[in-house]
Amino acid sequence: MRKIILALAAIMTLSLVACAQNKGGKRMQTERKTLVVYFSATGTTANAARTIADVTGGTLHEIVPQQAYTSDDLDWNNKQSRSSVEMNNPKARPALKETPTDVSKYDVIFIGYPIWWNQAPRIINTFIESHSLKGKTLIPFATSGGSGINNSVKELRKAYPDLLWQNGKLLNGISRNTVQSWVENVMK
Repeated sequence: MRKIILALAAIMTLSLVACAQNKGGKRMQTERKTLVVYFSATGTTANAARTIADVTGGTLHEIVPQQAYTSDDLDWNNKQSRSSVEMNNPKARPALKETPTDVSKYDVIFIGYPIWWNQAPRIINTFIESHSLKGKTLIPFATSGGSGINNSVKELRKAYPDLLWQNGKLLNGISRNTVQSWVENVMK
């Protein structure tokens, strides 16, 4: 009788632990290793990236510029602001801060960014060109104050035609459930 009680106690304990670990919602079960990389100047894209990482169980990695962007740098009304100068120069490649990540061990890489001038910021190009992404499934996601994601994805595909791009999604303030549905669909 004592063995039965101990076995039941062990089963209940394991059940409680499993429930506690999943209190944030359902996580995808996938054998493909997932990396969620993102650049976020104001924190909005970072929130979307954290949600994707949570939903997929993927590793989160921030793309960090060597020199942080200030609010003056982000003033799109000023043609001399850092972001305006970078976006007006298709060859601009802002330097990355040393935050190494080994992309070779991942199958799927979500790449997130804010939309700047209807495109991905040039630092996304720096990241792509700094890593061997051939053979990886790349899934863009973005946040924006007014633009859609389609042109930025079109430009990424045009710049890097040898990479395996999936369709992207704009993730402005959408729910965790919506992110989960999109991720499940795109990772089929």
